[in-house]
Amino acid sequence: MKRSGPKFAAFDQGQIPQIAVFNQAKTPLGLNLDALIAALQKFVTDSVVPVWGTPARLVKTTDFKKGAWAVVFLDTADQANALAYHDLTPDGFPLSKVFVKTIADDKASLSVATSHELVEMLVDPAINMLTTGPDAKAAYAYEAADPVEDDSLAFSVNGFKMTDFIYPSYFEIFRKPGSTKFDYRGKVKKPFQILAGGYQIVFKNGKWSQITASAAKARDLKGEDRRQHRSEIRKRRARERSLKSHRGRR
Repeated sequence: MKRSGPKFAAFDQGQIPQIAVFNQAKTPLGLNLDALIAALQKFVTDSVVPVWGTPARLVKTTDFKKGAWAVVFLDTADQANALAYHDLTPDGFPLSKVFVKTIADDKASLSVATSHELVEMLVDPAINMLTTGPDAKAAYAYEAADPVEDDSLAFSVNGFKMTDFIYPSYFEIFRKPGSTKFDYRGKVKKPFQILAGGYQIVFKNGKWSQITASAAKARDLKGEDRRQHRSEIRKRRARERSLKSHRGRR
């Protein structure tokens, strides 16, 4: 679908969004899409909503649906080594892209990757939320699954693996270690803790960077710069493209 121009977060808040889920991948999903959608709906309703208050209605479609958010399955990542990421639809609504072949080649879980992007899309639809944290000079991205990213932490919903995700308390620096629950699986013990397979995107001194808890995760992220999916960077790139286009018409 051709974009008419860059659009950012052109969606309504305070309403229950409808999310169109459709498959454009030629690579076999390796699962029943209808059953996965049902499991994702249960994941949202039973696990995410009680914590974040972000209900949604998932529907199977064949393409983008007017006025709806979207989850689309594609073959190969259009960003280096990305298994999935959330962006915006051609109409400016929240969109999760899930790359089936890239996930299969990485021997990762399709349902975990999908639920990861889904919960992050629900918590931060415009991909622009930031908060303060341990480093007073840094701003921390409001990503709901990145700090606990690890297929081994997944839990089962209708027989499908679903991602662990953090709670709002995770971003509350005043919380004492062990004082409350910080993630769904109960693996995080204090605010802003990053588990071994996770990472955190931060903005400091005018630059984006990625914090990890392990050298192995840092190596994994070298080939995939997930900072590029933050809306601030997308806006900057759109401005740069617009400027180049304007110069080209002179």
